[in-house]
Amino acid sequence: MQQRQAISAFLRHDGRLLLVRRSDRVGSFQGFWSGISGYLEGDPLIHALQEILEETSIPATDLTLIRQAKPVDIVDHNHVGVVWRIHPFLFELATPDKIKLDWENDELRWILPQELGHYKTVPGLDRILSACLMDQES
Repeated sequence: MQQRQAISAFLRHDGRLLLVRRSDRVGSFQGFWSGISGYLEGDPLIHALQEILEETSIPATDLTLIRQAKPVDIVDHNHVGVVWRIHPFLFELATPDKIKLDWENDELRWILPQELGHYKTVPGLDRILSACLMDQES
Protein backbone atom coordinates (compact mmCIF):
# COMPACT_ATOMS: atom_id res chain seq x y z
CA MET A 1 0.00 0.00 0.00
CA GLN A 2 1.20 3.48 -0.84
CA GLN A 3 0.66 5.97 1.97
CA ARG A 4 -0.04 9.63 1.25
CA GLN A 5 -0.26 12.18 4.04
CA ALA A 6 -2.55 15.18 4.34
CA ILE A 7 -4.03 17.52 6.93
CA SER A 8 -7.71 18.17 7.52
CA ALA A 9 -8.69 21.12 9.70
CA PHE A 10 -12.15 21.96 11.00
CA LEU A 11 -12.97 25.49 12.05
CA ARG A 12 -15.68 25.87 14.70
CA HIS A 13 -17.74 28.92 15.64
CA ASP A 14 -20.73 28.98 18.01
CA GLY A 15 -20.90 25.16 17.94
CA ARG A 16 -21.02 24.99 14.14
CA LEU A 17 -18.32 23.63 11.85
CA LEU A 18 -17.09 25.07 8.59
CA LEU A 19 -17.50 22.84 5.54
CA VAL A 20 -16.16 23.90 2.16
CA ARG A 21 -17.12 22.54 -1.25
CA ARG A 22 -14.10 21.68 -3.37
CA SER A 23 -13.96 23.52 -6.69
CA ASP A 24 -13.65 22.01 -10.17
CA ARG A 25 -10.06 23.26 -10.29
CA VAL A 26 -8.64 20.97 -7.58
CA GLY A 27 -7.01 17.66 -8.44
CA SER A 28 -9.38 15.34 -6.58
CA PHE A 29 -12.88 15.05 -5.18
CA GLN A 30 -14.24 18.05 -7.07
CA GLY A 31 -17.66 19.10 -5.76
CA PHE A 32 -17.26 17.16 -2.50
CA TRP A 33 -17.52 18.82 0.91
CA SER A 34 -14.55 18.79 3.27
CA GLY A 35 -12.73 20.62 6.00
CA ILE A 36 -9.75 22.75 5.08
CA SER A 37 -7.27 20.26 3.67
CA GLY A 38 -4.01 19.79 1.84
CA TYR A 39 -1.12 17.45 1.23
CA LEU A 40 1.16 17.34 4.26
CA GLU A 41 4.38 19.27 3.83
CA GLY A 42 6.49 19.32 7.00
CA ASP A 43 5.10 19.81 10.50
CA PRO A 44 1.33 18.99 10.57
CA LEU A 45 0.28 21.91 12.81
CA ILE A 46 2.30 24.49 10.92
CA HIS A 47 0.99 23.15 7.63
CA ALA A 48 -2.63 23.15 8.89
CA LEU A 49 -2.30 26.83 9.81
CA GLN A 50 -0.76 27.57 6.41
CA GLU A 51 -3.60 25.79 4.56
CA ILE A 52 -6.21 27.68 6.62
CA LEU A 53 -4.54 30.98 5.75
CA GLU A 54 -4.29 30.11 2.04
CA GLU A 55 -7.84 28.77 1.69
CA THR A 56 -9.73 31.17 3.98
CA SER A 57 -7.46 34.22 4.59
CA ILE A 58 -7.75 33.52 8.34
CA PRO A 59 -4.39 34.03 10.13
CA ALA A 60 -3.21 31.85 12.99
CA THR A 61 -3.74 34.76 15.39
CA ASP A 62 -7.52 34.45 14.84
CA LEU A 63 -7.55 30.73 15.72
CA THR A 64 -7.42 28.73 18.93
CA LEU A 65 -6.26 25.13 18.64
CA ILE A 66 -8.81 22.91 20.38
CA ARG A 67 -7.51 19.49 19.36
CA GLN A 68 -4.78 17.88 17.29
CA ALA A 69 -6.01 14.30 16.99
CA LYS A 70 -4.02 11.20 16.18
CA PRO A 71 -3.73 10.52 12.44
CA VAL A 72 -6.59 8.63 10.80
CA ASP A 73 -5.95 6.19 7.94
CA ILE A 74 -8.49 6.29 5.09
CA VAL A 75 -8.41 3.78 2.23
CA ASP A 76 -8.76 5.52 -1.14
CA HIS A 77 -11.21 3.38 -3.11
CA ASN A 78 -10.68 5.55 -6.20
CA HIS A 79 -6.97 4.70 -6.33
CA VAL A 80 -6.21 1.04 -5.61
CA GLY A 81 -3.36 0.57 -3.19
CA VAL A 82 -3.46 4.09 -1.72
CA VAL A 83 -4.09 4.87 1.94
CA TRP A 84 -4.36 8.45 3.14
CA ARG A 85 -2.95 9.24 6.57
CA ILE A 86 -4.94 12.30 7.62
CA HIS A 87 -3.70 14.55 10.43
CA PRO A 88 -6.91 16.04 11.94
CA PHE A 89 -7.27 19.42 13.65
CA LEU A 90 -10.07 21.36 15.32
CA PHE A 91 -9.74 25.12 15.77
CA GLU A 92 -12.08 27.66 17.33
CA LEU A 93 -12.62 30.75 15.16
CA ALA A 94 -13.92 33.97 16.69
CA THR A 95 -14.22 35.92 13.41
CA PRO A 96 -16.09 33.88 10.76
CA ASP A 97 -17.03 37.01 8.81
CA LYS A 98 -13.36 37.40 7.78
CA ILE A 99 -13.36 34.20 5.67
CA LYS A 100 -12.50 34.71 2.01
CA LEU A 101 -12.30 31.47 0.03
CA ASP A 102 -9.56 31.01 -2.54
CA TRP A 103 -9.85 29.06 -5.81
CA GLU A 104 -9.69 25.62 -4.13
CA ASN A 105 -13.22 25.90 -2.72
CA ASP A 106 -16.27 27.57 -4.17
CA GLU A 107 -18.80 27.46 -1.33
CA LEU A 108 -18.89 27.32 2.45
CA ARG A 109 -21.47 26.31 5.02
CA TRP A 110 -21.60 26.36 8.81
CA ILE A 111 -23.19 23.13 10.03
CA LEU A 112 -23.89 21.33 13.26
CA PRO A 113 -21.68 18.23 13.64
CA GLN A 114 -24.70 15.91 13.43
CA GLU A 115 -25.58 17.38 9.99
CA LEU A 116 -22.40 16.07 8.34
CA GLY A 117 -24.20 12.98 7.01
CA HIS A 118 -26.41 15.20 4.84
CA TYR A 119 -23.44 16.19 2.67
CA LYS A 120 -21.47 14.40 -0.03
CA THR A 121 -18.06 14.52 1.65
CA VAL A 122 -14.56 13.39 0.87
CA PRO A 123 -13.98 9.81 2.06
CA GLY A 124 -13.65 9.31 5.80
CA LEU A 125 -14.58 12.87 6.78
CA ASP A 126 -16.94 11.54 9.45
CA ARG A 127 -14.07 9.56 11.03
CA ILE A 128 -11.77 12.56 10.87
CA LEU A 129 -14.38 14.76 12.53
CA SER A 130 -15.03 12.13 15.21
CA ALA A 131 -11.32 12.11 16.05
CA CYS A 132 -11.42 15.90 16.45
CA LEU A 133 -14.54 15.92 18.59
CA MET A 134 -13.44 13.13 20.94
CA ASP A 135 -13.87 14.43 24.48
CA GLN A 136 -15.37 17.65 23.08
CA GLU A 137 -18.92 18.92 23.37
CA SER A 138 -20.53 19.00 19.97
